[in-house]
Amino acid sequence: MRANSLLVGIASLLLAASGLAAAAPRVPAFIKAAVADASRPEEDRARDADRKPAETLAFAGVRPGMKIAELAPGGGYFTRMLTNAVGPKGKVYGLSTRSSAALEDYAKTHPTFRFITIQPVNVPVPEPVDLFWTTLNYHDFKNLRAGDVDAAAAYNAVAFKMLKPGGIYLINDHHGAAGTGATQTRTHHRIEMAQVIKEVEAAGFKLDAQSDILRHPDDNRAAPISDSTRGKTDQFLLRFRKPR
Repeated sequence: MRANSLLVGIASLLLAASGLAAAAPRVPAFIKAAVADASRPEEDRARDADRKPAETLAFAGVRPGMKIAELAPGGGYFTRMLTNAVGPKGKVYGLSTRSSAALEDYAKTHPTFRFITIQPVNVPVPEPVDLFWTTLNYHDFKNLRAGDVDAAAAYNAVAFKMLKPGGIYLINDHHGAAGTGATQTRTHHRIEMAQVIKEVEAAGFKLDAQSDILRHPDDNRAAPISDSTRGKTDQFLLRFRKPR
């Protein structure tokens, strides 16, 4: 545990020295309102203390009028807040390989949200977007194939294609132990942050900033993710930018 904390501390110092470690973001009123929306499912609201959605949206630079592609939205935890935050002049596209009755119904009553069923090698691009977003999914993409590459590489290419010049690619995932790379994505549902940075930058992006708001230093990064550790894992939050 102490060794892990020391490694984390060294990594944080290096990021700070590079100018990429972002301070806690200021949360605008429209994001606070999106998070506080009483129509959000109660089970989602109960997770807010762990997932820090307001700070996460602020770190990503979400703003009214934005066009956002959310990859693998799951049950829509962030979907509803993103849709509320971009407002009537914005658009959120939920991209998923699985159908979702809940999100398909949500789209019927929220015209600024559209749910699209996709395949990793065949992702329709409705329009250029300002932000490409995925949370707690990147490690799973490493376990899927998309032609000659894994789905993570395919989706990195999709993100680069869909984003406007200067657009943001946001990735949040569970920290893997130092030196594990992508070897524990299937068994532990974790991936080393350095591995993600390497792969995404290889796709043409530049790391813009990293945030510690989802850090849980007591997590030793060695245990598999389970229901008992949900919301308590040490997580990284990375903001990449497509060059202008």
